[in-house]
Amino acid sequence: MSMCSEFKEFALKGNVMDLAVGVIIGAAFGKIVDSLVKDIIMPIVGSIFGNLDFANMYTVLGEMPAGVENNLAALKEAGVPVLAYGSFITVAINFIILAFIIFQMVRVMNKMKRAEPEAAPEAPAADIVLLTEIRDALKKK
Repeated sequence: MSMCSEFKEFALKGNVMDLAVGVIIGAAFGKIVDSLVKDIIMPIVGSIFGNLDFANMYTVLGEMPAGVENNLAALKEAGVPVLAYGSFITVAINFIILAFIIFQMVRVMNKMKRAEPEAAPEAPAADIVLLTEIRDALKKK
């Protein structure tokens, strides 16, 4: 079997295609959740805590060079080491929301699998039924 035909067989298997679709949908869904956190949830949380801006929460770890603005983007561009814990908080909230949504999806899928009626067991063959009757008759004696 040539390498091209092996690759074709591998790539066209159902599991590989399902995985590809899942990765693409997951990436798109991740962007939606990221926007939800950054554009909706974090501003609300920030306003509750007194106009707190999580995106600009950081600690400078090195010396700040002269002439550099004191904001996160300018410090990173200047190469100043900063501990951007506000960005970490935003990403952590993003992860928690995404994990919770995936958990709920898996939970619903598991309920749907359980809700499907199981197939009734097959009736035993006629010879098995006959042998069972003979066995039961011999037990009675």
